[in-house]
Formats: sequence, structure tokens, C-alpha cells
Amino acid sequence: MPGLKDRLADAGYGLGWRVVCRLPESWAQRAFRFFADLAWRRRGPRVRVLEGNLRRVIGSQAPGGQLRGLSRQVMRSYARYWLEVFRLPVIPAGRLLGGMHVTGHIETAFAYLAAGRGVILALPHMGNYDLAGAWLIARGAGSATVVAERLRPESVYDRFVAFREGFGLEVLPASGGTSSAFATLAQRLRTGKTVGLVCDRDVTGRGMEVEFFGEKARMMGGAAALAVQTGAALMPVILWFEGNQWGAHVHEQIPVPADGDEGQKAAAMMQQVARLFEEGIRAHPQDWHMLQRVFVTDLDPGRLRRAAQNQ
Repeated sequence: MPGLKDRLADAGYGLGWRVVCRLPESWAQRAFRFFADLAWRRRGPRVRVLEGNLRRVIGSQAPGGQLRGLSRQVMRSYARYWLEVFRLPVIPAGRLLGGMHVTGHIETAFAYLAAGRGVILALPHMGNYDLAGAWLIARGAGSATVVAERLRPESVYDRFVAFREGFGLEVLPASGGTSSAFATLAQRLRTGKTVGLVCDRDVTGRGMEVEFFGEKARMMGGAAALAVQTGAALMPVILWFEGNQWGAHVHEQIPVPADGDEGQKAAAMMQQVARLFEEGIRAHPQDWHMLQRVFVTDLDPGRLRRAAQNQ
């Protein structure tokens, strides 16, 4: 039987999808910004974790006022992400297609798909990756598969699955599913489909260690492992907000190294992914919504021991 906290969480998300999309957009924007500023001023645990992550981006010598100003921008950007999630069902396709400004190698990705080669889009927690997924489907990518972190309560996870399936994505659980998500993703890639993986944080405890902003961090290594095993093109993507519209940059594919075993090849590729994430975050730090611990020195020692045992 779900507890009061779980029931309130489920009711809150349900209210978001039922009500926020019906409010005038300007009203909703003001409300979400108000609550973002309120959370920022209170400087609770998640905001403090965010500022610890941002400190790595801007450097330890940056003044505290700069850090606090940046964390406020991130909280407002994060609130915009949620506002757009709740409003995505009513955003017209024309606004979505016309408002997404994509640079880099997106046409190369579509050419790979047209030729029957799978594509892995590796993303950090930046901008609005749900909206980017809807754009990808609307742009003609066909089907695409993503992996979602299990949320509590289960009913909230189910709401997110239904939301993402509503605009054409196949959603697999990061853990606790009836079959291996990795095996399903590999099968999709071998049949020339698209897989989107947000991978700048280890959500399973079995992540891969990389150097990130000069420190050790743990990221999900599945994107690189899938590329090694299936031959799909691994293409990192950076997302950000541009005024009332959206920006994206698709990097060229990261080739599989010629030397090393599968694990070594995947590790080398994930390090390149981390480097490109660094560049994108430095260019758009206000849109990196990392309110969870990602750097090894911040992680719980018990979790690190369990991760090492799972390797």
C-alpha cells in the first residue's frame, strides 16, 4: 500500500499533466519560475549538490556570488524543463519542428538510419531531452527507444512511460524489468533503429569511471558498450535552451578503437563522450540540470563498494 508521500507525488504529477497544459502559458511560466526561485533561496540538499557540481564547471577560484547566480539560472532552467514536460502534449508540431535549431551531424545520423545502421544518441541531463525525443520522432526518425530510471512510486514511473510512449518512444526500465534492457537495445540497434541514452550519471551502481572536469566521475557506460557490440554509431548530443526555443548539437560518431578488448574499447569511447559533455556543459552551464551526485568524491562509500563488486 503506497504511503502518503507516494500518493501525494502521484497526485502532483497527475495534476501537472491535467492542469498545467490548460493554463495560459505565461501564467504557468511565472508560477514555475516562482517555485524555482523559492527552492533556490531555501538552498536545500539538492541545490547544494547542484552547486557542488557547478563548482567543478566554473572552477574553485570563481567567487561565491557567481556560483549562486549560476545555480539560480539552473533552477529556473530545470523548472522550464518540467513546465515543457507537462505542456508537451499541447505544443503544436509546427512550433516543435520550427523551434528546434540543430547543428552538427544530424543529417549524418538520418543517413545512417536510412542505410539500416543503428544510431546511439548519448546525452547529458541538459535542456529538454523529452522534447528532443518528440522532435526526433516528428522529424521522421521512425521509432526510437530510451531507458528510464525507475521512479518511486511505481505509478509515477508508469505516468512517465505513458507520456513518452504518447509521442512515439519505446521506454525500457533501467532496472527491474522482465528482460535485459541492454539485450533489447542491442536488438533494436541491429535492426537499424535509434536509441537515446541520458548517461552523465550512474543510476544503477554499475557505471563506468571517467575523468570529468578534472575529477573522477561515474557515468552509465551502456552507450559505448552497445556501440562496441553492435556496430551502431555512437553520437553524443548537447541540448540547451535558446530564448523561447531550443538548441541542439549532434557530434560526429565516436569510432570504436582498434586496440583493446571490449571493455577497454567501451571505456575509451565513454571517456570521449565525457570530454564532449564537458565542452557542452561549459558552453551552456545554466542548462545542466545535475542535482544529483556524479563525482566520485561526493558519492557514498558503500555505493562505491557495491559498484566495485558488480564490475
